[in-house]
Amino acid sequence: MHVSLTSELESRVKAKVESGLYNNASEVIRDALRFMDTHEDWIHEMKLARLREQLKVGTDQLDRCEGISIESKSALDTLFDDIKA
Repeated sequence: MHVSLTSELESRVKAKVESGLYNNASEVIRDALRFMDTHEDWIHEMKLARLREQLKVGTDQLDRCEGISIESKSALDTLFDDIKA
């Protein structure tokens, strides 16, 4: 596999190798990819946690009979449009 990097990124990879933390550029790239995967997993978990919080708020409101009744598809569409705005 061949990967093209900008001169700035290439300099950063070389600096990591020269620092002694890595033996070669491949190790730097592998570590960066592992970090990217971990970061994506963390973002996913944060989104799930936020969704769970929002669902809890909604179910608590329903338990207190604070929900709203949607009588038609057009009313539901209007609600979603309001949420998006």
